[in-house]
Amino acid sequence: MIYGYLNQGSGLGNQLHRYIATRIRALDLGVDWKMIYSPDGSGKQEGFKGKDFIDFNENKVVFELPLYKEMWHEKKVVENGIDIRPYDPEFNFIKDKTIIEGEFQDERYWEYREKEVDTWLKVKPLEISDDVCVIGFRGGEYSVFPDLFLPKDYWKEGIKRMKEINPNMRFEVHTDDGVLAKQFFPNFNIIQDVEINWRSMRYAKYAIIANSSFYILPRWLSKGITFAPRYWARYNIHKIWALPQNFYKRFLYI
Repeated sequence: MIYGYLNQGSGLGNQLHRYIATRIRALDLGVDWKMIYSPDGSGKQEGFKGKDFIDFNENKVVFELPLYKEMWHEKKVVENGIDIRPYDPEFNFIKDKTIIEGEFQDERYWEYREKEVDTWLKVKPLEISDDVCVIGFRGGEYSVFPDLFLPKDYWKEGIKRMKEINPNMRFEVHTDDGVLAKQFFPNFNIIQDVEINWRSMRYAKYAIIANSSFYILPRWLSKGITFAPRYWARYNIHKIWALPQNFYKRFLYI
């Protein structure tokens, strides 16, 4: 059995990366898997945040630590206060009866199991016209961190590049923060619905995304044209990647 963590407070994007990494390592070993989710101080047991639209067996979520002594942590590297962790090849040497912990956002953890990942993350198809570009705008807590929150110039450049592909391109915004998104995109349709947001990212041909893990897997699986911020979580500094794991060969970087 391989156990992975669905951390309290983690968004769907982070949960998905932990989920597929756990299943992949279990599959590689030919053993079973489960996810661990600890309740918060109120006793709330939230579980998997995509359970309403991604096929997920809630019986695979447990709320107590197993009696395993073996723990494996993805190697974390911090430089000048910035998380620059690389892919950790020791992932491939994890043994049975281990609890694993990490972000697992490097595509090398899961690209060789693309067929399985695509099956695990199947959602109801959503038809989106090829003249529509979906914009993945992250607001909320991102907006209070100047090194993290993407400026209007980034979105302006992304829209410009999409219009170079199709001068008649239309745009709709998928976000966790409809109020702030409206300030950035006053003339575009704003959609704040986690299921519609994820499915739209999964099936749209064109997208411009924020530096949020929520958008990574649906866009990677879509194989469409995706513009993403260079340096990922440090686009505004333009000096260092954080995390370098967030470079994906299928994305185009601004």
